[in-house]
Amino acid sequence: MKEKLKQILAQRKKRRIVDPKRTPAAVLVPIYERDGQYYILFIKRTEWVEKHKGEISFPGGAYEDYDGTLLNTALRESTEEISLKPDDVEVLGGLDDEASVKTNYIITPFLAYIPWPYEFRVDGQETEAIIEAPISALRDIGFSRREVRGNETVTVYYYNYQGRVIWGATARILAKFLDIFAQAASKKPPDK
Repeated sequence: MKEKLKQILAQRKKRRIVDPKRTPAAVLVPIYERDGQYYILFIKRTEWVEKHKGEISFPGGAYEDYDGTLLNTALRESTEEISLKPDDVEVLGGLDDEASVKTNYIITPFLAYIPWPYEFRVDGQETEAIIEAPISALRDIGFSRREVRGNETVTVYYYNYQGRVIWGATARILAKFLDIFAQAASKKPPDK
């Protein structure tokens, strides 16, 4: 599966958003295999963070100049928030940029394969909990609707996993990832 995902991500044109009025940010979309099933990892943010209080998201945050790259931002934030070491991460590729509606970020997501089991630790400052969800369950619970916002019609995605609602930019990133995962799952291995 890892190789199929890498191949799909390498072959597709990644949508980039360029807007100097927005703050660049990056997230890691961590997946792993356990007992023959693939899982995706989310975090629940604390109630005392400045933005996105109590929301379900991927580990990540705003770009800092010392990061050098957005990938480094995603890796740094993952280390800070859940103690995921960069050396334990296999980056499979980048997903499409997403603009946050609620805040002023352009989010660059990176799909990453991580080992399991793993000793995650939440930092307690930004992250309250880790949520591990089977990808197969997420494919069955998502829904979307069309909304008019100003002069634009947008698709809004929601996922309700065990009473936790995944929405906003995280849900849009998740929807795109699930499409790519479905492609990889149905892709036949190349003939030899």
